[in-house]
Amino acid sequence: MAGYPQPSSPGRSANMRANRRTDTKPELALRRALHKRGYRFRKDYRLDLEGRRVRPDIAFTARRVAVFVDGCFWHACPQHGSKPRANDWYWTPKLARNVERDRAADETLAAAGWQVVRIWEHESLEQALTAVIAVVGARLPVDGAAPPADPVAPPAGPAVPAVDSVASAADPVAPPVDSVAPDNDPVDVDGLRADRSADKI
Repeated sequence: MAGYPQPSSPGRSANMRANRRTDTKPELALRRALHKRGYRFRKDYRLDLEGRRVRPDIAFTARRVAVFVDGCFWHACPQHGSKPRANDWYWTPKLARNVERDRAADETLAAAGWQVVRIWEHESLEQALTAVIAVVGARLPVDGAAPPADPVAPPAGPAVPAVDSVASAADPVAPPVDSVAPDNDPVDVDGLRADRSADKI
C-alpha cells in the first residue's frame, strides 16, 4: 500500500494490530471505579459538534464533561511518549497529527460548553479519579436540570402518614390513611443516586 510503512518485524506488526481504539485497560479501570462510586455516564460517546465529530471515552452528558484517556505513545505524552526508530518518515507526522486533532477536539468541545478532562495512561487510578470527580462535582447540570440532592445533608426522616380527619373524628382509633411513599431510590439526570454519601457524588 502506497505511503504505508512496512513493519520492522512480524512481532511488531502484531503488537500494533493489538492496540485498541476504545476499551483500553486504563479506560476500563477508570470506568469501573467511577461506576462503583455511583457515577453514570456514556462511553465512547459520539458528539456531532459544529464542524467536527468528537468521541470522548467517557461523557457526562448532563454536566457536559468529556473525559479522554490518552495513550502515551499515540498521543505523544511529554513524559513517556516515544517515536519508533523505524519508519520515522511515517510516524513523526502521524503522531503530530494526533496531537493537533486532540487540541482541535478540545477547542470544539470548549466552544460547545463542554469541560475537557484528559488523563494520561501512566497516571494512577487515584489521580485519574480525583481529576474527573473534581470537574464533574463542580459542574451543574445544563438545560435547567435539577442538581443532585445535597450529599452532606442529613437524611430525611420517614414520611409522616396523613390522617383521615373524618374517619378519626368518627372513630378515634381508626388507623391513619397511608400516604403515597416517595421513591426510595431517586435518580437524577446524571444517573447519580441522590441518597448516596458525599464521597460518591
